[in-house]
Amino acid sequence: MTARMDARFASLAEEGRPALVTYFMGGDPDYATSLEVMKALPEAGADVIELGMPFSDPMADGPAIQAAGLRALKGGQTLAKTIRMASEFRQSDQDTPIVLMGYYNPIYIYGVDRFLDDALTAGIDGLIIVDLPPEMDEELCVPALKKGINFIRLATPTTDDKRLPTVLNNTSGFVYYVSMTGITGGALPDTDRVGAAVARIKGHTDLPVCVGFGVKTEEHAKAIGASADGVVVGTAIVNAVAGSLDENGAATAATVGRVAELVRALSSGVRSSRLAAAE
Repeated sequence: MTARMDARFASLAEEGRPALVTYFMGGDPDYATSLEVMKALPEAGADVIELGMPFSDPMADGPAIQAAGLRALKGGQTLAKTIRMASEFRQSDQDTPIVLMGYYNPIYIYGVDRFLDDALTAGIDGLIIVDLPPEMDEELCVPALKKGINFIRLATPTTDDKRLPTVLNNTSGFVYYVSMTGITGGALPDTDRVGAAVARIKGHTDLPVCVGFGVKTEEHAKAIGASADGVVVGTAIVNAVAGSLDENGAATAATVGRVAELVRALSSGVRSSRLAAAE
């Protein structure tokens, strides 16, 4: 699985542009619609997919992603169904890396060994588990790496040079730089500070550095992509789903198209970011 992730970032480096990393919540607002959203992402310009695992107590997520998780759980989404969604996606797409993103509790309940085996079979390339610090690597990180699944760690503005090597230890695939403190869905961070932070992290690792939190528009993606190896967008995509639902919270004919339209615009911003930086 690590080969697919490495190949994607190597290909993008040859193109001279950053990746567009798109997050959506598995099962929001229902399984079938969510799977169609997932299938539409690469065609619209997504390079890496983060598949959200809904959880009832998502402490690092803002209101939009919390609401998406609750819609998914209400619709009957489970961790097993989220893994199955990746497997169904793989039937038509063998190239786009998939990262499962969420919290450890559902994985612990599912069983770590069973989870890793099922994730590997489904074609999962990486994990982002936001509530497992490096001090708990033996819980999931090390077993995942032994299976060939990337474990992607978060770095933040408060991760100083003393802490950074610990954070980067056992990290693979890419480093996810959370560009601001707080929860998801905040304002766009200062791009100069983001550039400096990316450079500092790159002084400690050869891994790609992807930047997320606060990116909502094509212009945002262009600004962040000028210095990052990847631009992560989540809340804006979740909001596109939410804004397309009917008064009962059900999907409409516009749901998939709304997401695809947004991702195409974000992809345009990412693809033009290096040109803008060179001007």
